[in-house]
Amino acid sequence: MAERINTVIVGGGQAGLAASYGLAQHGIEHIVLEQADQLGEAWRNHRWDSFTLVTPNWQIRLPGAEYQGEDPDGFLPRHEIVAYLERYAERYQMPVRCGVRVTAVEPSPSGSGYRVGAGETDYEAANVIVATGLFQRCRVPPYAADLPAGIIQLPSDGYRNPRALAPGAVLVVGSAQSGCQIAEELYQSGRRVYLCTGGAGRVPRRYRGKDITWWLYETGWFDQTVDKLPSPRAKFAAHPHVSGKGGGHTLNLHQFARDGVVLLGHMQGVHDGIVALAPDLHENLARADRFEADLLKAVDAYIEQSGLHVPAERLPELRDGYDAPLFGELDLEAAGITSIIWGVGYTSDFGLLKLPALDADGYPQQVRGATAHPGLYFLGLHWLHTRKSGLLLGVGEDAAYVAEQIAARRL
Repeated sequence: MAERINTVIVGGGQAGLAASYGLAQHGIEHIVLEQADQLGEAWRNHRWDSFTLVTPNWQIRLPGAEYQGEDPDGFLPRHEIVAYLERYAERYQMPVRCGVRVTAVEPSPSGSGYRVGAGETDYEAANVIVATGLFQRCRVPPYAADLPAGIIQLPSDGYRNPRALAPGAVLVVGSAQSGCQIAEELYQSGRRVYLCTGGAGRVPRRYRGKDITWWLYETGWFDQTVDKLPSPRAKFAAHPHVSGKGGGHTLNLHQFARDGVVLLGHMQGVHDGIVALAPDLHENLARADRFEADLLKAVDAYIEQSGLHVPAERLPELRDGYDAPLFGELDLEAAGITSIIWGVGYTSDFGLLKLPALDADGYPQQVRGATAHPGLYFLGLHWLHTRKSGLLLGVGEDAAYVAEQIAARRL
Protein backbone atom coordinates (compact mmCIF):
# COMPACT_ATOMS: atom_id res chain seq x y z
CA MET A 1 0.00 0.00 0.00
CA ALA A 2 1.42 3.35 -1.04
CA GLU A 3 1.62 6.18 1.48
CA ARG A 4 -0.52 9.09 0.35
CA ILE A 5 0.58 12.65 0.96
CA ASN A 6 -0.10 15.97 -0.71
CA THR A 7 3.50 16.91 -1.57
CA VAL A 8 6.79 15.04 -1.65
CA ILE A 9 10.01 17.07 -1.61
CA VAL A 10 12.97 15.13 -3.01
CA GLY A 11 16.17 16.39 -1.39
CA GLY A 12 16.89 17.75 2.08
CA GLY A 13 19.38 20.46 1.22
CA GLN A 14 18.80 24.18 1.45
CA ALA A 15 16.23 24.14 -1.37
CA GLY A 16 14.25 21.25 0.07
CA LEU A 17 14.18 22.80 3.53
CA ALA A 18 13.12 26.19 2.15
CA ALA A 19 10.32 24.41 0.28
CA SER A 20 9.24 22.70 3.50
CA TYR A 21 9.08 26.06 5.26
CA GLY A 22 7.00 27.56 2.45
CA LEU A 23 4.53 24.67 2.36
CA ALA A 24 4.12 24.79 6.14
CA GLN A 25 3.14 28.45 5.89
CA HIS A 26 0.20 27.35 3.76
CA GLY A 27 -0.64 24.36 5.95
CA ILE A 28 0.17 21.90 3.17
CA GLU A 29 0.91 18.34 4.23
CA HIS A 30 4.31 17.21 2.95
CA ILE A 31 7.45 15.19 3.61
CA VAL A 32 11.10 15.75 2.73
CA LEU A 33 13.00 12.69 1.50
CA GLU A 34 16.80 12.89 1.88
CA GLN A 35 18.95 10.01 0.66
CA ALA A 36 21.84 10.73 3.06
CA ASP A 37 21.72 9.67 6.68
CA GLN A 38 22.05 13.29 7.85
CA LEU A 39 21.08 16.72 6.63
CA GLY A 40 23.59 18.93 4.87
CA GLU A 41 25.24 16.07 3.02
CA ALA A 42 26.75 18.22 0.26
CA TRP A 43 28.27 20.63 2.77
CA ARG A 44 29.17 17.91 5.25
CA ASN A 45 30.91 15.35 3.05
CA HIS A 46 31.48 16.94 -0.36
CA ARG A 47 33.56 19.99 0.52
CA TRP A 48 37.18 20.26 1.60
CA ASP A 49 38.08 20.80 5.25
CA SER A 50 38.83 24.53 5.05
CA PHE A 51 35.82 25.33 2.85
CA THR A 52 33.87 28.50 3.57
CA LEU A 53 31.09 30.31 1.80
CA VAL A 54 32.34 32.81 -0.76
CA THR A 55 29.35 35.06 -0.10
CA PRO A 56 29.12 37.01 3.19
CA ASN A 57 26.95 35.77 6.01
CA TRP A 58 24.39 38.55 5.56
CA GLN A 59 23.38 36.79 2.35
CA ILE A 60 22.20 33.74 4.30
CA ARG A 61 18.47 34.26 3.92
CA LEU A 62 16.60 30.99 4.15
CA PRO A 63 13.04 32.05 5.04
CA GLY A 64 12.49 32.17 8.77
CA ALA A 65 16.23 31.75 9.44
CA GLU A 66 17.84 34.90 8.07
CA TYR A 67 21.34 35.43 9.46
CA GLN A 68 21.27 37.19 12.84
CA GLY A 69 24.82 36.49 14.03
CA GLU A 70 27.58 38.81 15.10
CA ASP A 71 29.67 38.50 11.94
CA PRO A 72 27.49 39.51 8.98
CA ASP A 73 30.52 40.31 6.83
CA GLY A 74 32.28 37.02 7.63
CA PHE A 75 32.12 33.77 5.68
CA LEU A 76 30.55 30.74 7.33
CA PRO A 77 32.81 27.64 7.38
CA ARG A 78 31.59 24.24 6.29
CA HIS A 79 30.73 22.81 9.72
CA GLU A 80 28.72 25.90 10.66
CA ILE A 81 26.71 25.69 7.44
CA VAL A 82 25.78 22.11 8.36
CA ALA A 83 24.80 23.18 11.89
CA TYR A 84 22.71 26.04 10.47
CA LEU A 85 20.70 23.65 8.28
CA GLU A 86 20.20 21.22 11.15
CA ARG A 87 18.93 24.00 13.42
CA TYR A 88 16.63 25.20 10.66
CA ALA A 89 14.96 21.81 10.27
CA GLU A 90 14.70 21.33 14.02
CA ARG A 91 13.34 24.80 14.75
CA TYR A 92 10.43 24.38 12.36
CA GLN A 93 10.00 20.64 12.99
CA MET A 94 10.30 19.89 9.32
CA PRO A 95 9.10 16.41 8.34
CA VAL A 96 12.45 15.17 7.05
CA ARG A 97 13.08 11.48 6.50
CA CYS A 98 16.80 10.77 6.10
CA GLY A 99 18.25 7.64 4.56
CA VAL A 100 15.49 7.48 1.94
CA ARG A 101 16.73 7.39 -1.64
CA VAL A 102 14.17 8.25 -4.29
CA THR A 103 14.65 6.18 -7.44
CA ALA A 104 11.57 7.09 -9.46
CA VAL A 105 9.14 9.94 -9.96
CA GLU A 106 6.48 9.00 -12.50
CA PRO A 107 2.81 9.57 -13.24
CA SER A 108 0.62 7.70 -10.79
CA PRO A 109 -1.08 4.54 -12.09
CA SER A 110 -4.30 6.05 -10.76
CA GLY A 111 -4.05 8.76 -13.41
CA SER A 112 -3.81 11.58 -10.91
CA GLY A 113 -0.62 12.91 -9.35
CA TYR A 114 2.66 11.03 -9.06
CA ARG A 115 4.15 7.84 -7.78
CA VAL A 116 7.41 8.41 -5.92
CA GLY A 117 9.42 5.23 -5.57
CA ALA A 118 11.90 5.00 -2.72
CA GLY A 119 13.21 1.49 -2.18
CA GLU A 120 10.48 -0.70 -0.78
CA THR A 121 8.21 2.28 -0.16
CA ASP A 122 5.94 4.05 -2.63
CA TYR A 123 4.37 7.45 -2.11
CA GLU A 124 1.31 8.78 -3.90
CA ALA A 125 1.48 12.57 -4.14
CA ALA A 126 -0.47 15.31 -5.86
CA ASN A 127 2.74 17.34 -6.07
CA VAL A 128 6.45 16.62 -6.24
CA ILE A 129 9.23 19.16 -5.76
CA VAL A 130 12.60 17.96 -7.06
CA ALA A 131 15.16 19.80 -4.93
CA THR A 132 18.23 17.70 -5.57
CA GLY A 133 20.17 20.57 -7.15
CA LEU A 134 21.98 20.75 -10.46
CA PHE A 135 25.44 19.82 -9.21
CA GLN A 136 25.10 16.16 -8.27
CA ARG A 137 28.35 14.77 -9.67
CA CYS A 138 31.75 16.28 -10.33
CA ARG A 139 32.57 16.14 -14.03
CA VAL A 140 35.55 13.99 -14.98
CA PRO A 141 36.49 13.91 -18.69
CA PRO A 142 36.61 10.54 -20.50
CA TYR A 143 40.36 10.84 -21.13
CA ALA A 144 40.95 10.58 -17.38
CA ALA A 145 40.92 6.82 -18.00
CA ASP A 146 44.10 7.22 -20.07
CA LEU A 147 46.15 8.60 -17.18
CA PRO A 148 48.91 6.43 -15.70
CA ALA A 149 47.64 4.02 -13.07
CA GLY A 150 49.92 5.48 -10.40
CA ILE A 151 48.36 8.94 -10.59
CA ILE A 152 45.83 9.58 -7.84
CA GLN A 153 42.71 11.25 -9.26
CA LEU A 154 40.20 13.14 -7.14
CA PRO A 155 37.13 15.15 -8.08
CA SER A 156 37.08 18.49 -6.29
CA ASP A 157 34.43 17.22 -3.88
CA GLY A 158 36.76 14.34 -2.93
CA TYR A 159 39.65 16.61 -1.93
CA ARG A 160 40.00 17.25 1.81
CA ASN A 161 43.39 18.84 2.58
CA PRO A 162 47.02 18.79 1.35
CA ARG A 163 48.06 16.22 3.97
CA ALA A 164 45.63 13.69 2.56
CA LEU A 165 47.44 13.63 -0.80
CA ALA A 166 50.49 11.56 -1.65
CA PRO A 167 53.81 13.45 -1.62
CA GLY A 168 54.62 15.18 -4.89
CA ALA A 169 53.36 17.87 -7.21
CA VAL A 170 49.65 18.33 -7.94
CA LEU A 171 47.89 19.13 -11.18
CA VAL A 172 44.62 21.02 -10.63
CA VAL A 173 42.36 21.06 -13.69
CA GLY A 174 39.97 24.01 -13.75
CA SER A 175 40.25 27.60 -12.56
CA ALA A 176 36.74 28.42 -11.37
CA GLN A 177 35.87 28.73 -7.67
CA SER A 178 36.76 25.24 -6.49
CA GLY A 179 39.87 24.79 -8.62
CA CYS A 180 41.37 28.13 -7.65
CA GLN A 181 40.65 27.77 -3.94
CA ILE A 182 42.13 24.28 -3.84
CA ALA A 183 45.17 25.32 -5.90
CA GLU A 184 45.82 28.22 -3.54
CA GLU A 185 45.62 26.01 -0.46
CA LEU A 186 47.98 23.49 -2.02
CA TYR A 187 50.71 25.91 -3.04
CA GLN A 188 50.48 27.77 0.25
CA SER A 189 51.09 24.43 1.98
CA GLY A 190 54.36 24.09 0.07
CA ARG A 191 53.18 21.89 -2.80
CA ARG A 192 54.34 22.36 -6.37
CA VAL A 193 51.12 23.15 -8.25
CA TYR A 194 50.26 23.08 -11.94
CA LEU A 195 46.94 24.68 -12.85
CA CYS A 196 45.05 24.12 -16.09
CA THR A 197 43.07 27.30 -16.58
CA GLY A 198 39.64 27.77 -18.11
CA GLY A 199 37.27 30.59 -18.90
CA ALA A 200 36.10 31.57 -15.41
CA GLY A 201 36.05 35.24 -14.53
CA ARG A 202 37.51 37.01 -11.50
CA VAL A 203 36.01 39.45 -9.00
CA PRO A 204 37.89 41.37 -6.30
CA ARG A 205 36.92 40.58 -2.74
CA ARG A 206 36.47 44.26 -1.89
CA TYR A 207 36.09 47.39 -3.96
CA ARG A 208 35.58 51.01 -3.01
CA GLY A 209 35.05 50.24 0.66
CA LYS A 210 32.57 47.36 0.32
CA ASP A 211 32.61 43.63 -0.28
CA ILE A 212 32.03 43.10 -3.99
CA THR A 213 28.84 41.14 -3.30
CA TRP A 214 27.35 44.22 -1.60
CA TRP A 215 27.80 46.16 -4.82
CA LEU A 216 26.45 43.27 -6.87
CA TYR A 217 23.41 43.10 -4.63
CA GLU A 218 22.80 46.84 -4.83
CA THR A 219 23.15 46.96 -8.61
CA GLY A 220 20.65 44.12 -9.09
CA TRP A 221 23.24 41.70 -10.45
CA PHE A 222 21.84 38.82 -8.38
CA ASP A 223 18.31 39.59 -9.56
CA GLN A 224 19.07 39.17 -13.26
CA THR A 225 16.50 36.76 -14.68
CA VAL A 226 17.35 33.78 -16.86
CA ASP A 227 15.47 35.19 -19.86
CA LYS A 228 18.02 38.02 -20.07
CA LEU A 229 20.92 35.66 -20.75
CA PRO A 230 22.39 35.72 -24.27
CA SER A 231 21.71 32.02 -24.75
CA PRO A 232 20.30 29.07 -22.79
CA ARG A 233 23.76 27.59 -22.38
CA ALA A 234 25.05 30.78 -20.75
CA LYS A 235 23.54 29.61 -17.46
CA PHE A 236 26.24 26.93 -17.27
CA ALA A 237 29.11 29.46 -17.24
CA ALA A 238 31.63 28.94 -14.43
CA HIS A 239 31.33 31.07 -11.32
CA PRO A 240 33.98 33.81 -11.04
CA HIS A 241 36.72 32.94 -8.57
CA VAL A 242 37.02 34.59 -5.17
CA SER A 243 37.62 33.26 -1.65
CA GLY A 244 35.98 33.58 1.76
CA LYS A 245 38.86 31.85 3.57
CA GLY A 246 40.67 33.80 6.27
CA GLY A 247 38.12 36.58 6.28
CA GLY A 248 37.90 36.69 2.50
CA HIS A 249 40.36 37.71 -0.21
CA THR A 250 40.79 38.03 -3.94
CA LEU A 251 42.00 35.12 -6.05
CA ASN A 252 44.11 36.22 -9.00
CA LEU A 253 45.82 33.91 -11.48
CA HIS A 254 48.57 36.48 -11.99
CA GLN A 255 49.30 36.35 -8.27
CA PHE A 256 49.35 32.56 -8.51
CA ALA A 257 52.04 32.83 -11.20
CA ARG A 258 53.99 35.27 -9.04
CA ASP A 259 53.80 32.79 -6.17
CA GLY A 260 55.19 29.93 -8.28
CA VAL A 261 52.12 28.16 -9.66
CA VAL A 262 52.69 26.87 -13.19
CA LEU A 263 49.78 28.14 -15.26
CA LEU A 264 48.67 26.09 -18.26
CA GLY A 265 46.05 26.20 -20.96
CA HIS A 266 43.08 23.89 -20.69
CA MET A 267 43.68 20.16 -20.75
CA GLN A 268 42.81 18.41 -24.02
CA GLY A 269 43.81 14.80 -23.44
CA VAL A 270 46.56 12.46 -22.34
CA HIS A 271 48.67 9.77 -23.99
CA ASP A 272 51.51 7.74 -22.46
CA GLY A 273 51.70 10.03 -19.43
CA ILE A 274 51.91 13.18 -21.56
CA VAL A 275 49.11 15.72 -21.12
CA ALA A 276 48.10 17.66 -24.24
CA LEU A 277 47.44 21.33 -23.54
CA ALA A 278 45.59 23.97 -25.53
CA PRO A 279 47.54 27.17 -26.34
CA ASP A 280 44.87 29.33 -24.69
CA LEU A 281 46.50 30.40 -21.41
CA HIS A 282 46.76 34.06 -22.40
CA GLU A 283 43.21 34.01 -23.71
CA ASN A 284 41.96 32.61 -20.40
CA LEU A 285 43.90 35.22 -18.42
CA ALA A 286 42.54 38.00 -20.60
CA ARG A 287 39.00 36.74 -20.11
CA ALA A 288 39.38 36.84 -16.32
CA ASP A 289 40.93 40.31 -16.47
CA ARG A 290 38.15 41.56 -18.73
CA PHE A 291 35.41 40.11 -16.52
CA GLU A 292 36.76 42.03 -13.54
CA ALA A 293 37.24 45.25 -15.51
CA ASP A 294 33.71 45.16 -16.94
CA LEU A 295 32.22 44.45 -13.54
CA LEU A 296 34.03 47.34 -11.90
CA LYS A 297 32.93 49.70 -14.67
CA ALA A 298 29.34 48.74 -13.91
CA VAL A 299 29.88 49.37 -10.19
CA ASP A 300 31.51 52.74 -10.91
CA ALA A 301 28.59 53.71 -13.14
CA TYR A 302 26.11 52.73 -10.43
CA ILE A 303 27.96 54.80 -7.84
CA GLU A 304 27.97 57.83 -10.11
CA GLN A 305 24.32 57.49 -11.10
CA SER A 306 23.27 57.03 -7.47
CA GLY A 307 25.22 60.05 -6.28
CA LEU A 308 27.09 58.01 -3.68
CA HIS A 309 30.12 59.60 -2.08
CA VAL A 310 32.67 56.82 -1.75
CA PRO A 311 36.42 57.01 -2.37
CA ALA A 312 37.64 56.09 -5.84
CA GLU A 313 39.87 53.03 -6.09
CA ARG A 314 42.20 51.62 -8.71
CA LEU A 315 43.02 47.96 -8.23
CA PRO A 316 46.54 46.68 -8.92
CA GLU A 317 46.92 45.47 -12.50
CA LEU A 318 48.98 42.29 -12.32
CA ARG A 319 50.30 40.75 -15.53
CA ASP A 320 52.62 38.01 -14.26
CA GLY A 321 50.62 35.29 -15.97
CA TYR A 322 51.34 36.71 -19.40
CA ASP A 323 55.06 36.28 -18.76
CA ALA A 324 54.63 32.57 -18.03
CA PRO A 325 55.92 30.18 -20.71
CA LEU A 326 53.33 28.49 -22.91
CA PHE A 327 53.33 24.70 -22.81
CA GLY A 328 51.85 22.47 -25.47
CA GLU A 329 52.24 19.38 -23.32
CA LEU A 330 53.14 18.31 -19.82
CA ASP A 331 55.11 15.20 -18.91
CA LEU A 332 53.50 14.08 -15.65
CA GLU A 333 56.43 11.96 -14.49
CA ALA A 334 59.04 14.60 -15.29
CA ALA A 335 56.97 17.21 -13.45
CA GLY A 336 56.75 14.94 -10.40
CA ILE A 337 52.95 15.00 -10.45
CA THR A 338 51.41 12.31 -8.26
CA SER A 339 47.87 13.69 -7.91
CA ILE A 340 45.30 15.29 -10.18
CA ILE A 341 42.27 17.17 -8.88
CA TRP A 342 39.39 17.67 -11.27
CA GLY A 343 37.68 21.03 -10.83
CA VAL A 344 35.94 21.24 -14.19
CA GLY A 345 32.38 21.57 -12.96
CA TYR A 346 29.49 19.27 -12.26
CA THR A 347 26.96 17.22 -14.16
CA SER A 348 23.31 16.83 -13.29
CA ASP A 349 21.55 13.54 -12.72
CA PHE A 350 17.79 13.54 -12.97
CA GLY A 351 17.56 9.84 -13.75
CA LEU A 352 14.85 9.47 -11.13
CA LEU A 353 12.41 11.27 -13.45
CA LYS A 354 10.40 8.81 -15.51
CA LEU A 355 8.68 11.44 -17.63
CA PRO A 356 9.94 14.01 -20.15
CA ALA A 357 10.89 17.13 -18.24
CA LEU A 358 14.43 17.97 -19.40
CA ASP A 359 15.78 19.94 -22.34
CA ALA A 360 18.58 18.92 -24.69
CA ASP A 361 21.19 20.07 -22.14
CA GLY A 362 19.68 17.92 -19.39
CA TYR A 363 18.31 21.00 -17.63
CA PRO A 364 14.70 20.95 -16.37
CA GLN A 365 12.14 22.60 -18.63
CA GLN A 366 10.38 24.94 -16.24
CA VAL A 367 9.34 28.51 -15.57
CA ARG A 368 10.36 29.60 -12.09
CA GLY A 369 10.26 26.00 -10.96
CA ALA A 370 6.91 25.05 -12.49
CA THR A 371 6.92 22.48 -15.30
CA ALA A 372 4.37 21.64 -17.97
CA HIS A 373 3.44 18.60 -15.88
CA PRO A 374 0.82 19.75 -13.33
CA GLY A 375 2.17 19.35 -9.82
CA LEU A 376 5.81 18.78 -10.78
CA TYR A 377 8.29 21.45 -9.68
CA PHE A 378 12.02 22.06 -9.37
CA LEU A 379 13.95 24.13 -6.84
CA GLY A 380 17.54 25.00 -5.99
CA LEU A 381 18.92 25.12 -9.52
CA HIS A 382 21.42 27.71 -10.65
CA TRP A 383 19.48 30.12 -12.89
CA LEU A 384 16.13 28.48 -12.09
CA HIS A 385 14.70 32.00 -12.24
CA THR A 386 17.48 34.43 -11.31
CA ARG A 387 21.22 34.39 -10.79
CA LYS A 388 20.65 33.85 -7.06
CA SER A 389 18.18 30.95 -7.38
CA GLY A 390 20.76 28.37 -6.31
CA LEU A 391 22.14 30.44 -3.44
CA LEU A 392 21.21 30.81 0.21
CA LEU A 393 20.37 34.39 -0.78
CA GLY A 394 17.66 33.56 -3.27
CA VAL A 395 16.38 30.00 -2.96
CA GLY A 396 13.78 31.07 -0.41
CA GLU A 397 12.10 33.42 -2.89
CA ASP A 398 11.67 30.64 -5.43
CA ALA A 399 10.50 28.24 -2.70
CA ALA A 400 7.83 30.71 -1.61
CA TYR A 401 6.64 31.05 -5.21
CA VAL A 402 6.39 27.27 -5.69
CA ALA A 403 4.56 26.91 -2.37
CA GLU A 404 2.04 29.51 -3.54
CA GLN A 405 1.51 27.59 -6.79
CA ILE A 406 0.88 24.38 -4.88
CA ALA A 407 -1.49 26.15 -2.51
CA ALA A 408 -3.42 27.57 -5.48
CA ARG A 409 -3.88 24.05 -6.89
CA ARG A 410 -5.98 23.17 -3.84
CA LEU A 411 -8.52 25.93 -4.59
